[in-house]
Amino acid sequence: MKTVSRRLALWRADLEAGVCAVPEEAAAGLQQERVVVVLDNRRTFECELQQDVEWQLTGLTWPEIFRPGVLVTVTWHPARQDFVIRSEPLDEPLTVDGVEYFHAYDPKVVTRDYEPDKSNRAKVLHTVRKLGRVFDDGSAVISEELLAKRFGRGAKAAFLLRNAVDQLIREGFLTRVTGSVDSAGHPSYPAVEGAAATEMVFYAPMVEPIPAESHRGDHWVSGFIRKLPRGAQPSGKQQAAAESAGIGPLAPGYTFVKKHHRNG
Repeated sequence: MKTVSRRLALWRADLEAGVCAVPEEAAAGLQQERVVVVLDNRRTFECELQQDVEWQLTGLTWPEIFRPGVLVTVTWHPARQDFVIRSEPLDEPLTVDGVEYFHAYDPKVVTRDYEPDKSNRAKVLHTVRKLGRVFDDGSAVISEELLAKRFGRGAKAAFLLRNAVDQLIREGFLTRVTGSVDSAGHPSYPAVEGAAATEMVFYAPMVEPIPAESHRGDHWVSGFIRKLPRGAQPSGKQQAAAESAGIGPLAPGYTFVKKHHRNG
């Protein structure tokens, strides 16, 4: 058997259960149930190979700094009879919506595998990220109509939804845009030519270099410039806020998010 590899993103469930999928070709030719696994040339495990939906290694202990979406390459070395799992450290560590990433990751998985708290704000963000259309860069879009249906009915639900969306817009997580929805209900942004326009909310992950001193817990976030989704432009109010902050006129396609308080 030749050496075979597979690159994959780890989900929260993989990290919590200590499992990792392996190349199908490798598992098919193995006779033993237990195999040696070397993780990033630092830690060695004796794992059990099990078949669920697919073949996977069980009994791993992932590093605490691994986050949902982290990419790993799993390689089977038949001559040595072991699996080697390697991650890819980032040259410059990042925070994605405040979560620290030290390794290469799949933006789509990071967006989908979001664990919300019990706040209305988090529930709205979870709905957008879970049910919206996710693009390669991790951004997502959902129609306001579908968002409203998922958030509940009645005046109280509408009030809570509006307040949560407004808060997320102030914080720079969401932007209102105009897109379209096809007959199957799949959203498109920008709108498909000839299709009826639909009001939507657009989510874009905040990707920033890790600061010298990481903020943890409740904290104030300084004002910053953020790229808008295609076709969107800053409002006059945002232009004025940027100039008041001493940043000057905003370039087309960029907005200014004012200083605000963030939980966590």
